[in-house]
Amino acid sequence: MQRRTLLKGMAATAAGGVLSRPAIAVDTTLKVGCSLPLTGAGFTAVGRELTGALKVYMQQHGDTVAGRKIELIIRDDAGVGDNARRLVQEMIVNEQVDIVGVGVTPCALAIAQLVTEAKKATVVMSSGASITTTKSPYFARAGFIIAPQAWTMAEWAIKNGSKRVVTLVNDWAPGVEAENAFKTRFVQVGGEVIESLRVPLASPDFAPSLQRIADLKPDTAFIYFPGPLAPVFTRQFAEKGLGQSGIKIIGPGDLCDDDSLNNAGDQMIGLVTAGPYSAAHDSALNKTYVADFLKTAGERPDFASLGAYDGLHLVYEALKKTGGDADGEKLVAAMKGMAWESPRGPVSLDADTRDIVSNIYIRKVEKIDGQLWAKEFETFANVKDPMKVAAK
Repeated sequence: MQRRTLLKGMAATAAGGVLSRPAIAVDTTLKVGCSLPLTGAGFTAVGRELTGALKVYMQQHGDTVAGRKIELIIRDDAGVGDNARRLVQEMIVNEQVDIVGVGVTPCALAIAQLVTEAKKATVVMSSGASITTTKSPYFARAGFIIAPQAWTMAEWAIKNGSKRVVTLVNDWAPGVEAENAFKTRFVQVGGEVIESLRVPLASPDFAPSLQRIADLKPDTAFIYFPGPLAPVFTRQFAEKGLGQSGIKIIGPGDLCDDDSLNNAGDQMIGLVTAGPYSAAHDSALNKTYVADFLKTAGERPDFASLGAYDGLHLVYEALKKTGGDADGEKLVAAMKGMAWESPRGPVSLDADTRDIVSNIYIRKVEKIDGQLWAKEFETFANVKDPMKVAAK
């Protein structure tokens, strides 16, 4: 009897000891794995802008949301699709990231099947091709689309005296889409596109195209290149004597990237573009964003940066809706239809296409206090991707 009583006491003591131990802390870290172009030819400025914006957002909003501590993992894909596919696979398998972020178009397209199979919510930060979000139901585009800019530019151009236009773009998906969107709308509203020219994305030779533009004598040239090439083109345009020909240059916002505009030279003054963002955007939120970005990254934010800034906003707000659950389908569902105020103005995520919807501003490059700015002077509100709208 005494033995049974002793055993019962020992059991009770043991049970009490187990119950009184402190609970083991559960790791609530949520990993966001980003594949961005930090080196390589052509897209390093985009990589700088995206990483700068990620840092600024977390500085402003903290690193914890819905009880989850956010850990950013950034890998350099150099803007190469094969690199992005390998890096994202490694981050999913080895580092067990919960959410994926991706930069430019070739890399977004390269990882589409991978994130679909892994069912990872993926924020597309800097792919302007309309087709991108059709490649995976887990893609949510927080950045920009080229087609609305080109479409809006066509509408503005016809109202402001352009009748005969030559288009000149890089021969890659965003360039071709810019050309198609501009031509489609410009012809619809009564304009004439007399010729469409394309040059390679890598090391383009502008001389033949400039000569062809000079021979055709259009009243306007619609141009689309990634930002670093725009100053090269406008300088050669001026050197060729076309600056005095009366031919107007217009195009999407890439032609006057904020991060490089001051280095482009005064030949950019007067250039009219249509874009979703300018660092000169007049709002209190944007003034704070520009100041914080300058302090953190050492340069002006440009339109590409907003893909990362608004991308993290999507992630944070979606996590609040799901209570911190990072399940891919739940997060994407939470993101659909979301609307908020961005440094670029009011934006939303289209519930059907998972594309960003934003204002498109007509801007003119001006010199103010010794610096070049793309000053907004007309607004086209809440512009959806017109190519997808037309396809319905």
